[in-house]
Amino acid sequence: MARAPSQRRAKDAERLTHHSWLGFVRMGRNRLTGGIVAQKVKLSTIAETLGLSTATVSLALRDSPLVATVTRDKIKEQARALGYIYNRRAASLRTSRSGIIGVVVHDIMNPFYGEILKAIEAELDRDKQTFILSNHYDSVDKQRDFIETLLQLGGDGVIMSPAIGTPLEDIQLAEDNGMPAILIARSIEGVDVPIFRGDDAYGISLAANHLIGLGHRCIAMVGGTDETSTGRDRYQGYVNALRKANIEVDPELRIPGPRTKQGGFEAAVHLLSLPQKPTAVVCWNDLVAIGMMNGIARAGLVPGVDISVTGYDDLEEASIATPALTTVWNGQADVGRSAARALLDKLSGSHEPDGIHLIKPEMRIRQSTGPLRVIA
Repeated sequence: MARAPSQRRAKDAERLTHHSWLGFVRMGRNRLTGGIVAQKVKLSTIAETLGLSTATVSLALRDSPLVATVTRDKIKEQARALGYIYNRRAASLRTSRSGIIGVVVHDIMNPFYGEILKAIEAELDRDKQTFILSNHYDSVDKQRDFIETLLQLGGDGVIMSPAIGTPLEDIQLAEDNGMPAILIARSIEGVDVPIFRGDDAYGISLAANHLIGLGHRCIAMVGGTDETSTGRDRYQGYVNALRKANIEVDPELRIPGPRTKQGGFEAAVHLLSLPQKPTAVVCWNDLVAIGMMNGIARAGLVPGVDISVTGYDDLEEASIATPALTTVWNGQADVGRSAARALLDKLSGSHEPDGIHLIKPEMRIRQSTGPLRVIA
């Protein structure tokens, strides 16, 4: 037996109501067919149901302090009940702001960047901003594609740890199109934007001087590349510390390149094969240092006793490694927070001075370093 039209309409309404969690539907009638159709919920709809003005509803949904807390909560509750979704595209036409920030780094799988991104996200959240993330893996082309896509989406700004070989023109591409850029972790010579990173030369010198103070004079350095400002500065900090202590810098004791645990492990195998084995190793980062300690242990030696090892960054894993890793705190959270705040301030009209803003590193002494063992 066929259902009456009223029964069919009731069933349609029930089905659509059941799916209203999708967040953008309300019931309406098609003038031509008489059927039930889904319609986007408007601010005026929320205002009508609560007996308020559209302006008040708009302010409340943007958390304006001009609307009382009780009223704001009531409006938000009604908006959720009706399935209202904020129309970012329409808002961007009114404000010339999309609320979208781009963030591009080398590789999010590196916990160093994970800690920076966590701080960036927390700072942007406070301003109701959304960020889109991309890894460039040191591909300039991939990074440029991301910047161009972000411009097409109307992004408000970009925070970037620039890929190796990034030309000034790529930074200028964003700036010239009204999308301010902030750099983190790495510098590019000649760029006129704010840059936030740790003081890498000073930080590595802390590690090297710590080992020198323990009596070590045959000290290797593992990891990093001269193709980045970070690599150049850290190696220079190592060289300066050794020269200040009248220790000859031995090119054979430098192994550039490794950034991972696997790289650190393989470097340990190489160093232990040398006729003159180092008694201590300064590592590019904590991942390399942990791999180095694993390689030393695999060879039957004890990290921190037979060979001292220092890391860099003070990742969460450093303090629970075996042995606990002596390392350098590099201020990742401070870098991320400062970069996000500088970008938001720039978008609101104030301007953080261009140039490099250095976070001062600090030594974290644990069990992976010890006094030089004198073998009789």
